Amino acid sequence: MRILQLCKKFPYPLKDGESIAVTTLSRSLHQLGCKVTLLAMNTAKHYSDITDIPNALLHYEQVLAVPVDNRVKPVDAFLNLFSRESYHIARFVSPDFRQKLAQLLESQSFDVIQLETPYLAPYLPVIRQYSDAVVAMRAHNIEHEIWQRIAGNTRLLPKKWYLRHLAFKLRRYELEQFKAYDILVPITKRDLDLFRSLGYGKTAVVAPIGIDCGQYQPDYNSFKRTLSLSFIGSLDWMPNQEGLKWFLDEVWPLLYRKYPALELHIAGRNPPRWIGQMKAPNIRIHGEVPEAEAFINQHNIMVVPLLSGSGMRAKILEGMALGKVVLTTTVGLEGIAARDRREVLVADTPEQFVEQIAYCHEQGRELEQLGRAASSFVAQHYDSIEIARQLLRAYSTLTVEAF
Repeated sequence: MRILQLCKKFPYPLKDGESIAVTTLSRSLHQLGCKVTLLAMNTAKHYSDITDIPNALLHYEQVLAVPVDNRVKPVDAFLNLFSRESYHIARFVSPDFRQKLAQLLESQSFDVIQLETPYLAPYLPVIRQYSDAVVAMRAHNIEHEIWQRIAGNTRLLPKKWYLRHLAFKLRRYELEQFKAYDILVPITKRDLDLFRSLGYGKTAVVAPIGIDCGQYQPDYNSFKRTLSLSFIGSLDWMPNQEGLKWFLDEVWPLLYRKYPALELHIAGRNPPRWIGQMKAPNIRIHGEVPEAEAFINQHNIMVVPLLSGSGMRAKILEGMALGKVVLTTTVGLEGIAARDRREVLVADTPEQFVEQIAYCHEQGRELEQLGRAASSFVAQHYDSIEIARQLLRAYSTLTVEAF
C-alpha cells in the first residue's frame, strides 16, 4: 500500500508528542510493507535543517518539505477577528505547499493520503482534484477542546473572551470538515466518542500513539538515588506552559516546604522568558537536552501537570516505557488506561500532589515496582506494530471498496 503522510510540521527531532506519533506510526507501517511518503511543512516555528535526511526518517520512501511561515502576526490576528475563518487554520494555508502537493499528486499515485491533524484540511480540494486516494484524518487531539480548556482556566476577561472566540471558530471548522474525510483516525476512544457526539458518522478507527519499547532502556538504578522530579516537554506549547506555571506557583511551594531537599529539573525547547528568569529554590532549568531518554532516566519521578490538552501524551508513554514513576493529572492521563498507584500516580490539586510525593517517600526502594509495572503496561498496550496493523486493516477495507 502506498501512503502519503501530510504534516503541518517537520517531524524531527523526535522531542515532542506530535513528531513521535507521526514518525513511530510511519515506521511501523513501513515495517508492515507499506511505502510511505512524507510531505511536511517546514515551519518558521519548528524549522529543521533537512540537508541530510536523519536516520530516524530513513524508512520513508521520500521525504519532502516546504518552508512555511506560520508565525503569529498581530495585524493578521486582529483582522481575523472580523473574519469567519479560523486563525489557527489560516496560519497553515500556504500557496507553496498547495503547489508542491499538486505536483506530487500529478506525478505519483497513492492508495491513502493521511492528514496529520485538521490543519491539513485546507488542502482537501487539491487532493480531490488530483487523486482518488482514500483520505484519512488522524486526529492527534480534539483541537478546539484544547483552547476551550485553556480559555476556561484563564482569569483575565479580555484574554478569556479572545480564546473562547478562537475556540469557537476552530470548533466550527473541525465540524464542517467531517464529511470531507473517508475515515477518521482519533488517538483515543474518548476522542472518538466525542467526535461521534458532535456529528461524525462515517468510518473511524482508534489508533493510539504507539512506541517501540525495545528502543527504551529503563535505568532502575534511579530508584537507589534520592527522589527527584523531572519535567520535559515542548515549552512553546501553551498547555505545557500553563500546566508548568500552575505547578510552580501552586504546588512547588508546598513541596519545597515539606521536602526542602527535593529538586525539580525542567527540560524543553523554546522556553518562554519567564522560565529563564525564575528564581525558585531547588529548580534546575536545562533547556533543550540532547537526549530526552537520558534526561528522564536520571530522575525517578516524571511530573506532567497538564490542565488543558486533548488526545494523549507521548511523553507519558515514554516515561512509563523507561520505568519511571509518572505523576500526572486526570487530564494528562486521558487516553491512557493506566491506574493510580498501580502503573502511574494521579493528582489534580496541590494537596494531592503533596500526598503522592509523600507516598513515594513512604515506598522507598519499593517505588521501583511501580516503575516496572509502568514499563510492562506500555509494552502490553501500546506496541506500535500492533496499532499500525489494526489501522492498515481499516485502510485495506476502504481501498478495496474504493476500487
